Amino acid sequence: MTPHSGDGGAPESLGRLAARLRTAFRDAGMDNAALDARVLAAFAAGVGVDRVVLDPDALVSSQTADLVAQFMARRLAGEPVGRILGLREFWGLDFALSTETLEPRPDTETLVEQTLRWCEAQGGRDRSWRFADIGTGSGCIAVALLNELPAAHALALDLSEPALATARENAERHGVAARFSAVRGDFADALAPGFDILVSNPPYIAPGESGDLSREVRLFDPPLALFAKDNGLAAYRRIATEAARVLVDGGVVLVEIGVSQAAAVRRILNDSGLEDVSVFQDLGGRDRVVVARRVAK
Repeated sequence: MTPHSGDGGAPESLGRLAARLRTAFRDAGMDNAALDARVLAAFAAGVGVDRVVLDPDALVSSQTADLVAQFMARRLAGEPVGRILGLREFWGLDFALSTETLEPRPDTETLVEQTLRWCEAQGGRDRSWRFADIGTGSGCIAVALLNELPAAHALALDLSEPALATARENAERHGVAARFSAVRGDFADALAPGFDILVSNPPYIAPGESGDLSREVRLFDPPLALFAKDNGLAAYRRIATEAARVLVDGGVVLVEIGVSQAAAVRRILNDSGLEDVSVFQDLGGRDRVVVARRVAK
């Protein structure tokens, strides 16, 4: 590595690059300025994040310093760190992102957690569960579940072919591609009956609420994955109708919701004939997942 001198002075170091990022992010009022700075500096240098703290005097190349400058400009323009890296961690796994996929968020891990709890209560994780992930995006939900359910098979649906390509890449990355099928489809209309589980993090933001979103979400997440008509509830009506059609007797549907939508989504699922509707909270205590069961009449 050829050391780089900043402004013609002393050779640039990993620690000084991170400090420069941290100062710029703090001055811009950004949350997580220190962590973002360490992550971006380490990624630019091709080292682990811990090296920023353990070896701050390590000298870096001019290419690394230039890359850090580019990362700083992108982050200050509002681009999330995950988008800059092209990766985002979810359920302890790294997922590739594309412009057609949402950036996975920790709150969605509640959906994975509740799905696994249901499987455990209904016979265990080792059963050959058959599930569909509606609006799969990066495939993070389906791949996380397949990582925990060794005999399960997933059918991942999305309207976006580029998103499906990213999902397939992530299934390959984590060694579950043999049990992962990605299909272009509008909600569950491409599915035949016989699924044990439907999971979905559907679009649930009303178009009129776009101004309330953070700059990171508004500018960099795909609108198709964010917004739904009928005050954000249109996707749930489709999913409820199709869950009643494709789930086996006793099968379950689990959907992520917005923080104020629990009552409305409960009502939609009940009106479709689904039963045992329950609401679960995320780690912040916010309503996050609604679960309902199909019972044959």
